Formats: sequence, C-alpha cells, structure tokens
Amino acid sequence: MVRFKSRYLLCEVCVEDRSSLLLLEERSIYQAVKAAVARAHGDYGSALLILSFAVKYVNAHTGVILIRCRKSHYRILWSALPFISCLENRGQKVPCSINCLHVGGTIRTCQKFLVKYSTQQLHRMLPHCNTEAERGEVRRAVLSCSLEKEQDVEEEEAEEEWDDE
Repeated sequence: MVRFKSRYLLCEVCVEDRSSLLLLEERSIYQAVKAAVARAHGDYGSALLILSFAVKYVNAHTGVILIRCRKSHYRILWSALPFISCLENRGQKVPCSINCLHVGGTIRTCQKFLVKYSTQQLHRMLPHCNTEAERGEVRRAVLSCSLEKEQDVEEEEAEEEWDDE
C-alpha cells in the first residue's frame, strides 16, 4: 500500500471589512482556488491540483484556512494564491487577498505554528491598547493560547484570592 504525502498550506484571508469574513465557506474557497490555479497554470495545473486538493479547515472569525494538496504539487497551488482577488458566496463578492503563513507536512505542525503566530500577533497588539481593560483582554488572550500557561494563571488568581481574604 502506498501512502500519499501531502502538504498543508496555512493561509490567512485578508479583507478590509472584518464582518465580511463571516461569509467564508469551504465551498467558496475551494472554487476560488481552483479557478486561480486554472488561470495561472491552465489545464495541466488544474489536473494536478484535483488529485488531492481539499480545504480542511476554515475559521470565519479569524480568516484562517488550511488547504491540503499533494507534496509534489504544492508549489503550483502556492503560486496561484496571489491571483485570488475575491471570494464569491451566496451571490456576494468579498474582495480579499490570501496570504500564506506556513507550509507544513502535517496538520499538527500547522496547528503549532498557528498558536505561535497568534501569540506573536497578540504581543504586537499589547502596546497599542489604550485602556487597562483592553490590556487585560489581550493578556488573557495571549495566555489562553497555551493550556499550561492558562492553568498557571488560574492557580495564580486562586492564590491572589486567598491572599485577599
């Protein structure tokens, strides 16, 4: 039995209006990527892509998507992503661009990268917070990226409550 090796592209959908991200669906992303590969690489690229192309994960709140394709053909998919200028869903066109964040061999490596990336983004947001409440929310979001860190914070908060009493 032969195992087909895959590559997973972790991408981010960049839009001007964050509320339009809620229109994202696997089907619309699949159609847009398929059309972009056909425009960029013709019938040959489309045929190679169809072999094992799939949209594995879509997060409509953050705009993060995970795309799977064969290991030997991931560069075709990767090179076609900049040609996507809009996604069409339910008769509405959402102007966007797709930014590839990471290429990994497994879903797990992509998940690990996404946790690190999200933590870095939250650390970048921290200096731009105006109020202490916003800073607290960003700090909680940073700590929630890791279960170990979250447990440590809960233990510290419990100790502070005991100290206050």
